[in-house]
Amino acid sequence: MRITGISTHVVGTPWRNLTYVQVHTDEGLTGVGETRMLGHTDALLGYLKEAEANHILGSDPFAVEDLVRRMKYGDYGRAGEIVMSGIAVVEMACWDIKGKALGVPVWQLLGGKVTDKVKAYANGWYTTERTPEAYHKAAQGVMERGYRALKIDPFGTGHFELDHQQTLYAVSLIEAVRDAIGPDAELMLEMHGRFSPATAVRLAHELAPFKPAWLEEPVPPENLKALRKVAEKVDMPIATGERIHDRIEFRELFEDQSVDIIQPDVGHLGGIWETRKLAATAETHYTLVAPHNVGGPVLTAASLQVGFTAPNFKILEHFNDFADAEIKKVVKGAPQVDPEDGCFHLSDAPGLGVELDIDAAAEFPQQQARFDLWAEGWEQRKPKGAQA
Repeated sequence: MRITGISTHVVGTPWRNLTYVQVHTDEGLTGVGETRMLGHTDALLGYLKEAEANHILGSDPFAVEDLVRRMKYGDYGRAGEIVMSGIAVVEMACWDIKGKALGVPVWQLLGGKVTDKVKAYANGWYTTERTPEAYHKAAQGVMERGYRALKIDPFGTGHFELDHQQTLYAVSLIEAVRDAIGPDAELMLEMHGRFSPATAVRLAHELAPFKPAWLEEPVPPENLKALRKVAEKVDMPIATGERIHDRIEFRELFEDQSVDIIQPDVGHLGGIWETRKLAATAETHYTLVAPHNVGGPVLTAASLQVGFTAPNFKILEHFNDFADAEIKKVVKGAPQVDPEDGCFHLSDAPGLGVELDIDAAAEFPQQQARFDLWAEGWEQRKPKGAQA
């Protein structure tokens, strides 16, 4: 079996473009991969066009390791977010092809299951007025859908510091959310790399009474010493890693021992096998894995293949029940959270278990998607000037 070409399809919303790639073969099997680029969709499409000619055409889709190696190192330049994302969408599609050809789900090819379900946490649910009352109601809605966990960044446009009044308001938002979800649900606290170490530590102490499940990206990701300073002074798990695009670069995080939960994005890290390798390394450092997942159903399905096979997999992020939930229809067999237990359940469908509906995808053309975490009202995910 050989790869005869790839086709790309961009599903657009005002705040995110989802890039789907189909890999076609001479035996008629087609696989699908997905990633979500933040402001770099056209750059990804340009890279894929070159990579198709230079590396992908004529390759054996079963030889995933070899194809990833050639795409990563064959152009000699150091692979960053765009290249690793391009690798990821092609790599996912190859696993999908392999699973379909053999009649088994991808998780079976990764060593088999260690669990029948993966817990989900909701994100993108607080696209409402930024008040305690509105957040309380929205959080209740999340619980009513069966979720047992959710994540929130309550810090507005905070950058490096947050003054006393803004701090009190952020605390009031978290207090309202915790009241809405009760004591048993997990509440993940997101900082989006906003703060100086001193501010992150102060805010963590202010919010500790509400029992956050983790403190995510408290400081910008470039300085591990700053992250260590936070980790040494707070009494809650530290999570980070969504902006690391090569599993090798996680080495320093493991050596530093400042992080309890790593958050690789399968769509940016080179795909399923690269993420599974990273999870195995994390296990040797007693570190949990909770992938960043702002993608649609295909990226969710790919992330779940790792989740069902990794003993140290904690939980999976999920946007698609809340922020532009209508895009779920572009994929047949989209993973669903079971309202009975707030989990994704194991699927025995071959490959990734999903199929891209090209006609449905065409209903969501690419947009000039814009998501600015420093802009007022970012949490509503309705960029200024975006289409209604």
